Amino acid sequence: MSEFNQHFNEKNNGIGILGLGYVGMPLAISFSKVTDVIGFDPNREKVQLYQSGIDPTNEVGNDAIKKSSMKFTNDETELKNVSFYIAAVPTPINSDKTPDLNPVINVSKTIGKYLRKGSIVVYESTVYPGVTEDICVPILEEVSGLKLGTDFKVGYSPERINPGDKENRLENIVKIVSGSDQEALEIISQVYSTIIKAGIHRAPTIKVAEAAKVVENSQRDINIAFMNELSMVFNKMNINTYDVIEAMNTKWNALKFTPGLVGGHCIGVDPYYFLYEAEKIGYHSQIIASGRKVNDGMSRFVVEQIIKELIKLDISIKRANIGILGLTFKENTPDIRNSKMFDIVNELKGYGVVPQISDLYANEEEINKISDSEFVDYETFKDLDCLIIGVAHDEYKKLTNYDFNRIRGNKKKLLIIDLKGIFPSTRFESENFSYWSL
Repeated sequence: MSEFNQHFNEKNNGIGILGLGYVGMPLAISFSKVTDVIGFDPNREKVQLYQSGIDPTNEVGNDAIKKSSMKFTNDETELKNVSFYIAAVPTPINSDKTPDLNPVINVSKTIGKYLRKGSIVVYESTVYPGVTEDICVPILEEVSGLKLGTDFKVGYSPERINPGDKENRLENIVKIVSGSDQEALEIISQVYSTIIKAGIHRAPTIKVAEAAKVVENSQRDINIAFMNELSMVFNKMNINTYDVIEAMNTKWNALKFTPGLVGGHCIGVDPYYFLYEAEKIGYHSQIIASGRKVNDGMSRFVVEQIIKELIKLDISIKRANIGILGLTFKENTPDIRNSKMFDIVNELKGYGVVPQISDLYANEEEINKISDSEFVDYETFKDLDCLIIGVAHDEYKKLTNYDFNRIRGNKKKLLIIDLKGIFPSTRFESENFSYWSL
């Protein structure tokens, strides 16, 4: 055993996880089952919820929070008691679509204050290749006064959690790990293997691990852009896209992507990290950039189609009573980060329409911070001219014709905009309904 490894094992007092969101919290709960965990987040209100046994992310559930032995805190000095740090902070983009690295820079400064000899720091935040070693490590060294390699080591292990997914959980998703040297890689692999059942993939370098994350989400972004482009063409051909997809998916190697709005903290963001770094080295991406352009334009396309459908029904645009069902960026999660449903709301306002909005999962207070539309219980929807179903929450899939007739109320016809293709178009062939989907 090397001097560093021996020192790490002797001084290791558990794991400190910085950032208790959709990524950090599942990690913290899993690790707390095998070792002591300090869960740190600067958001005092969030920490108080966790301390009260409430899971605002709905990722692990209130029971898991209540039963956990981990310590929730917004006091960063608690981090002095651990020697294995995991940074799980968000990495958003700026208004000009460039990476906003402030969260990883700030978390590196925080860790640096309490870093000691024999410590290991692992970053899980999505970044472009080079951020960990070229930006984070110099900050750790400057703030701590320690030296990478001899005093501490770093690694990168990209998060792969799928919010709202109750089947593909942290423990059964293969974990990519990397380290600043072979010894770091070995220790980091051993630590993660205590909670990951699906296995560990050891990337040869940190840059490879960083690249793997942005590439896997960029790949999804491109495939969804392809389906969105097909949807726009099929709309002109008066062909139902989902009927085409159902037929196409009968072949064994079909990829089973569907059209839709691309929001959230990963697929709608990560490609810009790749594009940014590619531009820096003189390469202008054609495929990834084009995919982003298509997906970023889908909200406007959808609203234009809604307006056209309302005109066909001879409904006054400005007087149209419109309700939106679903505001989160994906189904069965309260996560509204970068949700394109708010782009739909804003595009409609450009036509003088202020829709009512509703979501079974989203937090009303968070909604009110970013939208001035009236947030209501969907059961109060009545006399609507148009119902936009934007998210495929399981509960929405159970809506019956009785529900739709109640929502239609005294209106002659209800226009149903089904952005996720939840229902077959044949279901709404009655004279009381008009149906449109991507």
